[in-house]
Amino acid sequence: MPIYGYRCKFCDHTFEVMQSVNDEPIKECPECKGPVGKIFFPVGIAFKGSGFYVNDHKSPKRIAAEKSTSGCSTCTSAGTCSSD
Repeated sequence: MPIYGYRCKFCDHTFEVMQSVNDEPIKECPECKGPVGKIFFPVGIAFKGSGFYVNDHKSPKRIAAEKSTSGCSTCTSAGTCSSD
C-alpha cells in the first residue's frame, strides 16, 4: 500500500498515511481539523545502461574533468565555475 503525505493549510502539521489507491484522500487535519493538501514526493527512478541521465549521479572528479575540457575560461582547477 502506498504512503501519502499531507500538510495542513492552517497549522502546517505534516503527516503521512498508508492508504489504498482506492481510498478517498484525507480532507481534515487530525490536529486542528483544518483543510489539508497532498504532498507530492519525487519518484526514485534509476535508468540502467549507457548514457547519462539527469537523475544519475556524477562523481566530483568527473564533473571537474568535464569542466576543464569544456574550454570555459572562468572554471578553476577545483572544478568550480563562476558562470554556473
